[in-house]
Amino acid sequence: MLFPLLCALALLMATAVPASAAPPGSPYSSGQNGTVVRTDRGLVRGVSHGSYTTFSGVPYAAPPTGRLRWRAPSPAAPWHGVRDATTAAQPCVQMPAPGAGAVIGSEDCLYLNVTTPASRPAGQKRPVLVWLHGGAFLGGSGNDYDAGSLAVRGDAVVVTVNYRLGIFGYFGHPELGSAPPFGLADQQAALRWVKANAERFGGDPAGVTLFGESAGALGICAHLTSPTAAGLFRRAVLQSGSCFTSFPRGALGPGTPAYEPFASQHAVQAAGTEAARGLGCATGGRDEVLACLRGQSTDRLATTQLMQSFNRPAFGNPLLPVAPDLAMTSGRFHRVPVLQGTNHDEMRMFVGLSLAAFPIRTEEDYRARLVDAFGPAAPAVEERYPAAHHPTPALAWAAVLTDRSFTCTTLEAARAMAAHAPGLPLYGYEFNDADAPVLAGLPANPGFPYGAAHGFEMPFLFTSFPTGKPLDDAQRELSDRMTGYWTNFARTGDPNSPGAPLWPVQRPSSPDTRSVQSLAPGPGGIRPVDVGAAHHCSFWGRVAR
Repeated sequence: MLFPLLCALALLMATAVPASAAPPGSPYSSGQNGTVVRTDRGLVRGVSHGSYTTFSGVPYAAPPTGRLRWRAPSPAAPWHGVRDATTAAQPCVQMPAPGAGAVIGSEDCLYLNVTTPASRPAGQKRPVLVWLHGGAFLGGSGNDYDAGSLAVRGDAVVVTVNYRLGIFGYFGHPELGSAPPFGLADQQAALRWVKANAERFGGDPAGVTLFGESAGALGICAHLTSPTAAGLFRRAVLQSGSCFTSFPRGALGPGTPAYEPFASQHAVQAAGTEAARGLGCATGGRDEVLACLRGQSTDRLATTQLMQSFNRPAFGNPLLPVAPDLAMTSGRFHRVPVLQGTNHDEMRMFVGLSLAAFPIRTEEDYRARLVDAFGPAAPAVEERYPAAHHPTPALAWAAVLTDRSFTCTTLEAARAMAAHAPGLPLYGYEFNDADAPVLAGLPANPGFPYGAAHGFEMPFLFTSFPTGKPLDDAQRELSDRMTGYWTNFARTGDPNSPGAPLWPVQRPSSPDTRSVQSLAPGPGGIRPVDVGAAHHCSFWGRVAR
């Protein structure tokens, strides 16, 4: 059951002009052929959408194919003339859907998309937001996110990034030595491209904010603790993922193993040795083994089994020397302002995906899941979360997992940062729209509303994100507020602006713990709240994870 469930999650999260068109000394040229920008590798022509312009499929690194498979990204080759940037490139190879035939995506996928307001910046350069998509490190693409509204309403440059996934992004083998997690190395290569080219698109290369959701947020956690990311970004926004995120046994279905998002280099290399044996690449010297592995077809590698076996970035290498949670606990992280948060009903998305296969209809079903997940601590968890206090046993189970895996672990990350950097600007939020539009592709489960589930804040930032219904007036107002908060944070390191409800600095150790901003539509929906009390975080601090 684990494979199709992760697959479903990943799927939820998938004519040249002459070079003289851009006058020497100016990165811009506009006219009947669209907008042309001079990047450090060559000219690109984007497409105007009226209030904003997009540049799609811009290479930030060389294609990681052939002898470059399972190597750190290399710079993209320069080009002559004007490169067409009006169409998105292929996404990186995705974990296949159940019953799918051809592989989705391409190994030639290290491209990004830039969205910038059509008007020129008035004096100051615009903040730059670099988006890392979610999808369990198995699926998704920067192409899935239309950033036009965010760029225009926030007066910001927005960059969305493709990065290697599954076995192509997180494979390890003893013959590769201390190679980095390639997908994370791709993200850092994209950040270096942004630093080199932001100003050419009206952005501030010294004002780069990383933001991402789910696996994207986990990637940002890694970069916060990565020595090789130093200086690549100035601020960070983590949505529904922190350095302490983890799932207990059985969270994704009865008997499924506990989930930690990062793995040791040794564990990844051991899995790679086993995979190489299955691929017939276990004999010979180093060069022969790697040549055999790099000679495998994309189709042969992009299986559900192999993709899902390599979706955890490795630590114990120069990019990620130690596990991010240990790095955070010991104070080894970049001192940059951080905004991070969760959704009120995170795990309803995961539980909703599995209810058809593993229904939770009765208190006995619920109790069995608690025992599977928490063993001897199950009675204490049931006492804290009695099924009778929730509309259904399935919703009780989702509440347990939300609190244990997302809300309280995110507060734990804030406490760790505050302990080592007391003056660091930290801001927390909880997205809490109980009637948020349901993301396209999720199954309908009678008596199981999704509420503010995992990923449900994304249509409020990327307003064309596919859902079952459009935002209503109150939700559009919330969307405007969230866009303002996110882009003000990117601009100044503080989400606040005149006229908006005050967002307090997060002080996890303060007696006044109402320092997480609730983000909900309607009067009074935006206000400070004590999520630690609401989600029983003191209890989870006493229960062994």
